[in-house]
Amino acid sequence: MKILSVVGARPQFVKLAAIADAAARREDVEHVIVHTGQHYDAAMSDVFFADLRIPAPDVNLSVGSGTHGRQTGAMLAGMDEVLEEHRPDWTLVYGDTNSTLAGTLAAVKMHLRVAHLEAGLRSFNRRMPEEHNRVLTDHAADLLLAPTEVAREHLAAEGLAERTLVTGDVMTDVCLRVAESVADRPVALPAGIDPAADYAVATIHRADNTDDPARLAAIVEALQGLDLPLALFAHPRLAAKAEAAGIRLEGGAVHVGEPVAYPDLVNAVQHASAVVTDSGGLQKEAYLLGTPCSTVRTETEWVETLGGDWNRLVTDPAELAAAVTRPRPSAERPAHYGDGSASLRSVDALRERA
Repeated sequence: MKILSVVGARPQFVKLAAIADAAARREDVEHVIVHTGQHYDAAMSDVFFADLRIPAPDVNLSVGSGTHGRQTGAMLAGMDEVLEEHRPDWTLVYGDTNSTLAGTLAAVKMHLRVAHLEAGLRSFNRRMPEEHNRVLTDHAADLLLAPTEVAREHLAAEGLAERTLVTGDVMTDVCLRVAESVADRPVALPAGIDPAADYAVATIHRADNTDDPARLAAIVEALQGLDLPLALFAHPRLAAKAEAAGIRLEGGAVHVGEPVAYPDLVNAVQHASAVVTDSGGLQKEAYLLGTPCSTVRTETEWVETLGGDWNRLVTDPAELAAAVTRPRPSAERPAHYGDGSASLRSVDALRERA
């Protein structure tokens, strides 16, 4: 059986690491990796393949940056030739990026079967490009690999129950494995932060938080005013938008560093007192690692993380300080996202339906 994975962005590389490992354990599985080049910066791409021990991509479309339409169109143009050459039994798409949608559309138009990993997530915020990507992908795909019962319920409500299988979350597999492997490694933080003392970790990148200079300035000001040092791992989008708006990220509590390798990020989070983010993946990783998270959004796809105040939605930047410094939750953290075997279950589901 041949699986063709389509990936292009940092969160997808983490999921791919789990699937690639699971596929390698099955002798009857051939796994082809297609990198669209959506994240082309070495710090956001190449280093992930190296640090997570992912096999080098078999194909790199090198589409680079651009508007959503241009980027998706370039991927579609490149995917046709790849799919014609490999004719996979399953085209496996991940998450909710432009790469997800492009891989799905290219395959279904060639009457090739598509499986969607991390299916059924919903923010119900139609301003998010990712929401359109995930909804369109779910309705086009042949098999929906849902990470949670909540995701399954979303898909059932949309009439997709018969295509749905709850496998657990493959990011849990990787996160827990990596956390254990780096637990005794020195924590990599920007200069000026003592890893032995209390500190927070932050990432901000979504358009709703970066494209409006006034909102971005308010978020940065709130972070700079925190009472504990904060390691801001600055996504290229954040750095570019801040520079264009004349906003200085460094200052006060904020110590700026470049994006770090996934193992270093996991290590920083598991030793941190708090996390601030608008990332889907990082809020869930904070939950898995037992670090309280403040999510700078109006909603979250990972609603399970909100239980017990382990994750708190913060719409108004003025409320960030109180959220970040809230008492550590005492509630339990149920294993909503699986037991660390989701990747094997996902690959076996494809094998059984080949």
